[in-house]
Amino acid sequence: MNFLRLIRYQNLLLLAFMQLIFRYGFLKNEPIYLFLNDFQYGLLVLSTVMIAAAGYIINDIMDQETDSENKPFNMVIGKGISEAMGYNLYFALNVTGVGIGFYLSNTIQKPTFAGIFIIIVTLLYLYATTFKRMLLIGNIIVALLLGISILIIGVYDLLPLTFENNQKEMGVYFSLLLDYALFAFVINFIREIVKDMEDVNGDYNQGMNTLPIAIGVSRTAKVVFGLGIAATLILLWYINTYLMENKLYYAVIYALLFVVGPMIFFVIKIWNAKSKKNFHLLSSMLKWVIFFGILSILVINLNIKNNA
Repeated sequence: MNFLRLIRYQNLLLLAFMQLIFRYGFLKNEPIYLFLNDFQYGLLVLSTVMIAAAGYIINDIMDQETDSENKPFNMVIGKGISEAMGYNLYFALNVTGVGIGFYLSNTIQKPTFAGIFIIIVTLLYLYATTFKRMLLIGNIIVALLLGISILIIGVYDLLPLTFENNQKEMGVYFSLLLDYALFAFVINFIREIVKDMEDVNGDYNQGMNTLPIAIGVSRTAKVVFGLGIAATLILLWYINTYLMENKLYYAVIYALLFVVGPMIFFVIKIWNAKSKKNFHLLSSMLKWVIFFGILSILVINLNIKNNA
């Protein structure tokens, strides 16, 4: 159980679900060929999950002093699992994850693409050791890596079968993956700032320079409020442009209830949020927004098939 808590298994399940839903809830139902077979795609998901798990471990190793103040009862490193064992798990997960990435890159005859996995591992390490202490840089990196975990599906499953005569068709699918990657990036970026608001006291004592420390929690709440408003308006525009105009009414209702609705609730609540409990609730809500947002690809696909 300590190991599962250490690797944030709930977040890893969400990550794996996200990648599986894009393939089996969307791409597999489209009239296109996919390069990876089911076993190879499972390896892609496993590699992503293992590298993400390693990222959580190194983050906890480097954050022991901060976590002792921010969340003393949830600490694993130094209590349930020793620091030495944590490093062993970190290296084992990374080596295995990158190794799988190297195998998959050779499978699609693009061995240099293994560099993607190495870059992700490096960014996660630098985030844990350096970037998270810098103003907004850490937030951007974490949000960016979630977006990359969506785009990597296209890199390994669509790109190897993209040729001159089908570039336009494949471009549509790449574009859709990019839309969802941007969605995940924006919402997760906002969530990372909210998490910084939740942990502001411990971060301040450890000499970090997060946005709440730089400008204060109250001003940060106003910044997040503005980001939330902007994200909600973009979502409404997207729903109207791509769902409403194509008469995908079930998808519209779903998106309004499970994505836009929670975002509006978040925007209302963040304005006056002050306590650690408030920020934890709002951070969890954004995680669910990401979950239901990703799940919308399945709803859209089913709506299109029913209309057809």
